[in-house]
Amino acid sequence: MKIREEYTCPLELTHDITKGKWKPIMLWQLRLGNTSLASLEKDIQGINQKMLIEQLKELSDFGMIGKNTYDGYPLRVEYFLTERGQKMLEAINIMQSIGVDLMQENGMEDVLKAKGFID
Repeated sequence: MKIREEYTCPLELTHDITKGKWKPIMLWQLRLGNTSLASLEKDIQGINQKMLIEQLKELSDFGMIGKNTYDGYPLRVEYFLTERGQKMLEAINIMQSIGVDLMQENGMEDVLKAKGFID
């Protein structure tokens, strides 16, 4: 994804960078530390490897994540949040908190408990 020529405001650009089903979830998973492609694929239910790689590339192109590549066989790659990604994570934490509130209001505590969001 490329940055468009014109935007009406900075929020529109930020939205373009993070829009989609998977990018916020990927950033949320990376809050736990460096991780491999295989771990991300395992931890994000419903994503396929092609989509994961595509979304990681876009997040990397915008400086939200970085990757370390280690020599050897098999080749090992770890993804991590950059400083910009950490800053974006602050917004995602707020969105997560609102989601928890809404799920509680709608009687979905069992899901939150199963996933460790509440006791």
